[in-house]
Formats: sequence, structure tokens, C-alpha cells
Amino acid sequence: MTQRIAILGAGVMGETLLAAILSAGHTTADVVISEKREERATELRDTYGVAVTGNADAVRDADVVLLVVKPQDVPALLAEIADAVRPGATVVSLAAGVRIDTMTAALPAGVAVIRAMPNTPALVGEGMFGISPGPGASDDQVAAVVALLESGGRVVVVDESQQDAVTAVSGSGPAYVFYLAEAMIAGGIAQGLDATTARLLVQQTLVGSAKLLAESDETAEELRRRVTSPNGTTHAAIETFDELGVNDAVIAGVAAAAARSIELSGPA
Repeated sequence: MTQRIAILGAGVMGETLLAAILSAGHTTADVVISEKREERATELRDTYGVAVTGNADAVRDADVVLLVVKPQDVPALLAEIADAVRPGATVVSLAAGVRIDTMTAALPAGVAVIRAMPNTPALVGEGMFGISPGPGASDDQVAAVVALLESGGRVVVVDESQQDAVTAVSGSGPAYVFYLAEAMIAGGIAQGLDATTARLLVQQTLVGSAKLLAESDETAEELRRRVTSPNGTTHAAIETFDELGVNDAVIAGVAAAAARSIELSGPA
């Protein structure tokens, strides 16, 4: 059955989802995106051939509404669309820290809500989405949202109590990888490589290692051990990382990100 999809917010992630949804086979007639700035609206129409309207108009006939705005803008957006969104629709928030009960309280009865946490690799079709259905979301509605978001990557369904952990691991996770990449590139340059060569070596090593981890039945620990020959070069590096507490620092960083996510979400 054809679904009408409304994307509220035409920033980087909103446009990413728009492109992914269209690439997955949805027609331009099935998708509408909201944007207030006329110059940006014209750009979107010219690039994708979709309707660009205001928020309330976008949701009137929508089966699925994706909220892709900053967390602080969500309350006002929910108030704006509350009278326009139809019973039976599913509203999905991709804004960090917006709780299910916040959305439920702001929307009319009969509207299902789902909380989602995306990450930036969705820009290249390799995103990770953690979603948590509200109590009013049916299995069919959840399945429809999973299928929709899979156009931008992979999806895992978790209880809302785990959303702060999802935020800390996959939501913030790309920054950890880029942090490691920065350090590896700097290390390569310190050992005499030029910046271009160091970047190429690091980026392909990360791409290849991620693909190997994704396609292997072995754990990350097992794969690491396979590369680490006793008393070899990798062993020397890993020993140094352990002496400097890198493993503990990463675990502590994830915990700090989760704690900050809890703070930003406000009281339960």
C-alpha cells in the first residue's frame, strides 16, 4: 500500500532522508517536505521534484510524519501540527532527547508516536537508527517505519529506556571513529608520511576494517587478536594503548555521553 510521507525539516538529515526515501522507490507524489525559506524550498523542488510546503499542510494527508528538527524546536512544531495530523498517522521524532510521553501529550489521540536516534553515516546510506515505539504504535506501523528508515541504513528496535545508550554508542559514535582517524593520521605524519598518504591509509583501513567486522562471524575482540601477533608491531601498539588506558577512556566516554543524553532529555 502506498504511504504518504511528510518530512518536517529540510536540514542535512532531512534532505538525507528525502534522498534515501526516493532512492528506495517512493515516488515524488508520495513525499512532501517542509521548508519556510523560499530559496531553499525552490532548491528542493528543483533537485527532487517533491512538494515543499508549510508544516501543517505537509502533515494533513501523511501516513508517516518524520520530525527532523533541532530538539528545542520540537515542542513548538508539535503544537503547530497537532490540529492537522490525522488519526492513524505515525509521528516519528529524530530529534535527540525528545521523549515518547512528550510527543503523546502534544498530539491528539489515535496518533502513534515513535522515538528514533539516527547518525550521520545515513548521509552515505550507512546510517544506524535506534527506534523506540510508543505504546500506541501497532506492529504494522513499526514495521512501516523500520522499512522507511532502512532506506538510509540499518534499524534496531529498542525499549525507550535504552535510548540514552543508543545515543552514546551509535548517535555519537561516528565522532569517536573520526577522533581515532585524526589520531592515526597525526601518528602517520609524525612517522614521516605526507598528509594525503596518511589520510588515504587511515580512511581505507577504517573502511576495510568496518566491512570485515560487519561481514565476519567473529567478534571485534577475536578479529583484533588475529591481527596481533605476539611481540609484533600491532602487539607493541596495543600494549601502549592499554598502558595509557585507551580502552577505559572509551568506555568512560560512552558513559559520559549517555549521562549527558539523560540530562538533555529532562526528567522522565
